[in-house]
Amino acid sequence: MGRLVGIIGTGQTRCGRRDDVSYPELIYEAVKAALEDAGLEPRDLEAVVSGSMPPPMEGINAPHLYWADALCARERPSMRVATCGSTGMSVAHAGYYHVASGLYDVVLALGVEKMYEGEPQGTMTTVADPFFQRPFLAGAPGIFSMQGNAYIHRYNIPEDRIRQAAARISVRNHTDAFDNPYAHIKIKITVEDVLRSRVIAYPTRILDVCPASDGACAVIYASEEIAKKMGRKVAWVKGVGYAGDEHWFGDSDKVVWESAIVAAQEAYEMAGIRDPLEELDVAEVYNPFTFQELLFYECFGFCEKGKAVELVERGVVERGGKLPCDPSGGVLCTNPIGATGLQRVAEAALQVTEKAGAHQISGAKTALAHAMGGMDQLNGLMIIAGNP
Repeated sequence: MGRLVGIIGTGQTRCGRRDDVSYPELIYEAVKAALEDAGLEPRDLEAVVSGSMPPPMEGINAPHLYWADALCARERPSMRVATCGSTGMSVAHAGYYHVASGLYDVVLALGVEKMYEGEPQGTMTTVADPFFQRPFLAGAPGIFSMQGNAYIHRYNIPEDRIRQAAARISVRNHTDAFDNPYAHIKIKITVEDVLRSRVIAYPTRILDVCPASDGACAVIYASEEIAKKMGRKVAWVKGVGYAGDEHWFGDSDKVVWESAIVAAQEAYEMAGIRDPLEELDVAEVYNPFTFQELLFYECFGFCEKGKAVELVERGVVERGGKLPCDPSGGVLCTNPIGATGLQRVAEAALQVTEKAGAHQISGAKTALAHAMGGMDQLNGLMIIAGNP
């Protein structure tokens, strides 16, 4: 299983449209904050893992070479990872395995995106094959709206009831974002506002959709021996899981989603979790679209299949509920794609070390972090706890 690994530092940037900084300067903000949080100097880092969307999003090929100075990558092994939406979690796993394997003791993981400088929709559309899926899917909203429709028609739940639950998820995330200093979209909305907002791709409306964001996130991993010497609160990685489906959207069930279920089962088994609703204190679920958050509740075992709407209606996933989800405002409010999965890890680490500030969940000891990506085919999870 490898060595025990701790997260000893995190750093996030203010997200939104960041025309005030270049790509390397944005990265430097996150790396500097993580080093300061860990009490380390650049010379203490032994290896670097970084990631973002495919190069067309960045406007430069092999962007990690451009970022090398900001990443403190000089004279160190440097690896770039790109798995679309799940990039941040892929980076998180790669950084973790660098340490768990025994190769290195202190490793920097960095996820970043500057979406206002690239062509996000064009990049995401051209991830699909050029003959069948690309002309049909119309980018991210098209494919995820089909997934939302599949969920709506699976369990014979009245569509209006599902629509109301999705709207409540939007309101909750946008409200929670006000307490996150790094969040992008902070607006006061009501369920009625969501239901009246314009349709993007049915059933998805504009307030069901994440924004395009500039932002970066850095996480520093350390071996158990190093972490315990630091004399600081450590967030311990207790379990990881990652799985993928077929490339073709129609070849797999996106409601009872095998890659999400398998990834969760792997992470739970490694962490010794049998009942996630009882044993998790907070979850940072990857939620670029409201309908996806509903089906993830079911895939991750927070409730039975077809019962996610009830979970929302009972307030279970709100900040005062049994299992608060995305108290940071989630991807729905902040979405620098290459960083979003790593932000979920950073936010989970902040929660279990009691450093989440205004959106801290009282008594949080065990947290789930998640990201989804590829051609709506990859899912990765990390379980993080305050005790080794």
